[in-house]
Amino acid sequence: MENQKLTEKEYWDQYWQKYTLPLEVSKSIKNQFLIEILNTFDRYLPYDNKLSILEIGGSPGQYLAYMHKTFGYEISCLDFSSIGCTKTLENYELLKIKGKVYQIDLFSKELDLPLFDIVYSLGFIEHFSDTDLVIEKHLNLIKPGGMLFLGVPNFLGVNHLFLKRLAPQLLSKHNLTVMDLNNWSLFEKKFNLHTIFKGYIGGFQPSNFNRYEKMTVVNFLLLSFTRLLVFTFKRRLKRLRKFNSKLISGYMMGFYKKPI
Repeated sequence: MENQKLTEKEYWDQYWQKYTLPLEVSKSIKNQFLIEILNTFDRYLPYDNKLSILEIGGSPGQYLAYMHKTFGYEISCLDFSSIGCTKTLENYELLKIKGKVYQIDLFSKELDLPLFDIVYSLGFIEHFSDTDLVIEKHLNLIKPGGMLFLGVPNFLGVNHLFLKRLAPQLLSKHNLTVMDLNNWSLFEKKFNLHTIFKGYIGGFQPSNFNRYEKMTVVNFLLLSFTRLLVFTFKRRLKRLRKFNSKLISGYMMGFYKKPI
């Protein structure tokens, strides 16, 4: 079966156009969910300024800025959105960091990049129907014995209950089978990957479904309840974030070593 892109270039051009620069992620930002993601990076990524790292679908470079400043990596971004790549270069300049940008489709026959010590993507692989092919394309850019890590939002469980009502079009742009970590064992086995870490993180994250596509009376009531949950978890229920599962967590990550 042909690999189907669930989003097109125009979608991402419009998506990146609205971003205001400079933009970078850090633990100083009062976002506990983001901090959980960054803590996972810190726990499993090597600290070595001799290493090179590529983010696939990495515009506008906010996570790459963290990789450079925290781990010292030589950073590169691959993205097929022209606006996204322009934004990334501008972001590098504003943040006064050096980095490369490759404007090309990951699936292009003209793709000719160097190999990297670490390749990763965040919120990328779930936008394609053929997960194995997407993972293979990631691995083709990693040096033997190098590292792959993946991050994917979780729209299953309670998240799915809200989103199928509030944002069904958003759900249609995602391959939900990727959001079940049990399915990751298929590509792990196929590509003989050594698993360093795999799990759901961040705990219950009601901001995952704090959105709507059409305002109706039912959606207004659901959205009002969602915003109450966002406020409550932000201010009073942070400790519940330590509980993770497919049913409640907002994010999932996997860290792997490529065979030598």
